[in-house]
Amino acid sequence: MAVASQRKIEYKNNGQLRIMAQAGVLLSEALDAAVAAVAPGVTTDEIDAAFAEVVDAAGAQYNFLGYYGYPKHICVSVNDEVVHGIPGPRKLAEGDILSIDGGCVVRGWNADSARTVIVGEGDPEDVRLSEITRQAMWRGIAAFAKGSFVGDIGDAIDDFVSAQDGAPLGILEDYVGHGIGSAMHMAPDVLNYRTGHRGAKIKPGMALAIEPMLVRGSIDTKTLDDEWTVVTTDGSRASQWEHSVARHPGGIWVLTAPDGGASELGPLGVTPVPIPA
Repeated sequence: MAVASQRKIEYKNNGQLRIMAQAGVLLSEALDAAVAAVAPGVTTDEIDAAFAEVVDAAGAQYNFLGYYGYPKHICVSVNDEVVHGIPGPRKLAEGDILSIDGGCVVRGWNADSARTVIVGEGDPEDVRLSEITRQAMWRGIAAFAKGSFVGDIGDAIDDFVSAQDGAPLGILEDYVGHGIGSAMHMAPDVLNYRTGHRGAKIKPGMALAIEPMLVRGSIDTKTLDDEWTVVTTDGSRASQWEHSVARHPGGIWVLTAPDGGASELGPLGVTPVPIPA
């Protein structure tokens, strides 16, 4: 979605972060259902419905639906669609790559997360694109745990992507991560690339949505006539991965991962710490 509209960083107490973690677990379950629905011949509307069924059953609210008039519960961006793809009658085909980006609200507190999925047997270069994007996200999360400034996150993502063998991948610059809490999009913006700017100091109570978006070609994009869907101008394929992450006095906790990120962060030298009571 869009960059932060609020300039002041919101710092949460542990109780508020624990509610965000509840929203995050629910969101993870809803994304599980959306991913499970992906198959050749399935429409992107059906994926949206699978997601909504889980959130509705929990009695939670949506943060995408109605946001600046957005008409669906999630974004489903297929192939050259980078972000903000609107679910509809489009049927998925074998080899499609799609990013599913969703969010929900529990008791006034937001969660936001995205995953890339490949339909059936995909192009090995698309598999590589998704995996590098996913791993870059985790490097950014590890930097949030170890670093001193928000700019350290973009440095870590950029350094990881730049160090990969094979065809170079582009890091989108027009769309970035963001703060999250009582609103879906808040300060600070979380860049996914190195700029030399340190950004805000990382402090306990800060919650960020860390979401690198990578493409196989040019990072130039355009928005379609629906005024939402962003596509690459050269038709190259894209991937997005995202987690909402909290920094609290005892460490970090990945709000939208059922294990708080332990399985992915352990090899990176980070041990997530549950948010204390």
